[in-house]
Amino acid sequence: MSNPEIALMMLGSFIFIILLGFPIAFTLMAMGVGFGFYAYYVPGQEFFDSRVFYLLSQNTFSIMNNDVLTAVPLFLFMGYMIERANILDRLFHSLQVAFKNVPGSMAVAALATCAMFATATGIVGAVVTLMGLLAFPAMLKAGYDEKLSAGVICAGGTLGILIPPSIMLIVYSATSAVSVVKLYAAALLPGFLLAGLYMTYVITLTALRPNLAPKLPKEQTDIPFSQVVYLLVTAFIPLAILILSVLGTILFGLATPSEAAAVGALGAMVIAIGYRAMTWQRLKEAVFLTARTSAMVCWLFVGSWTFSSVFSYLGGESLIKEFVTSMDLTPVHFLILAQVIIFLLGWPLEWSEIIIIFVPIFLPLLEHYKIDPMYFGILVALNLQTSFLTPPMAMSAYYLKGIAPPHVQLWTIFKGCFPFLGMVFVSMILVYVFPQLVYWLPDLIYGN
Repeated sequence: MSNPEIALMMLGSFIFIILLGFPIAFTLMAMGVGFGFYAYYVPGQEFFDSRVFYLLSQNTFSIMNNDVLTAVPLFLFMGYMIERANILDRLFHSLQVAFKNVPGSMAVAALATCAMFATATGIVGAVVTLMGLLAFPAMLKAGYDEKLSAGVICAGGTLGILIPPSIMLIVYSATSAVSVVKLYAAALLPGFLLAGLYMTYVITLTALRPNLAPKLPKEQTDIPFSQVVYLLVTAFIPLAILILSVLGTILFGLATPSEAAAVGALGAMVIAIGYRAMTWQRLKEAVFLTARTSAMVCWLFVGSWTFSSVFSYLGGESLIKEFVTSMDLTPVHFLILAQVIIFLLGWPLEWSEIIIIFVPIFLPLLEHYKIDPMYFGILVALNLQTSFLTPPMAMSAYYLKGIAPPHVQLWTIFKGCFPFLGMVFVSMILVYVFPQLVYWLPDLIYGN
């Protein structure tokens, strides 16, 4: 067989093995080393003198020495500390009271809480789980439709991988060499657009069908204005200041993402202390979870870079590029094809594997089609919202099912997610039609 054929066999074997449930990072490294030993084979050479081991060690050093990825553990620690600060119940209650005259007020407050809390944490599983414990039972008790309530929690909880400071955008930046600062600026409008579409859908639906979201009893909403202001000041303002401070220093060039993330981590600890939620046990849990998640991301990078280096050396990347370019696609057609493939990959895989393993296959083709990698990255970030909402691997649905009341069926949660999937597609179409949604803020702050 020719080397490109072996490269395709390498890719096919990898997909087959991960579908069997093997750990992805170590599968990537094992296959990279295995096929790399063949690719770099020199007759008579000692086994450990193969260049593939030098490649593996150099990739490991490069990942650990990557300045962009330094922000990942710091933002993760910030998120885990916020998660443990017991602020979520206060935030949800204050927003629920503030939105008391809006149709579907509890659902809208849940979406707003999810968006803000997801922005502070960026950890989908944590947001869905905490909101599932807090807001989901409250909505069901108030007579809200099960499907609508489930969809609100699952869709709102995924916003953290899109709205800055997003861990996913940092990982895409390290993969594509696009400035993470510009990615953050580019993602703000599309992120809030998607959150706005979610809220618009809920308000419209509950206004047309009030039985899906009954109004709360007057005794629960008849709260003096001064008390509403107090609730917002004590619950909403501290977190908003922290988020705006971190994002502002990044976007306006006052600090690098890593420096801002460090300040954000310190700010999260201060908030936890202010709410009297800081304990030694919670600090240890946050450090442990941060170390575990950061290690997963780093080893995924090591395995992916080793795998992709060998795959490219064998001619697989050139073969794919030649095949796609031979189809004579327009840039729009290529974008649609790429997004369809990423959407389908979201069924069995999580966002981290898609960004680190499969997105680099598309990156060399962007120059041929004259597509901006920053614009492509925002479309991918929007698209990957669907990976948490589409069966069979809809992780948001599984997170919610794990803590939902027993009578709530998994298929009910899936059905609740489907309308919000439609909102994701609408947001992607709007970004296709109006690319200035991506470019306006970066151009305003940094120039063309």
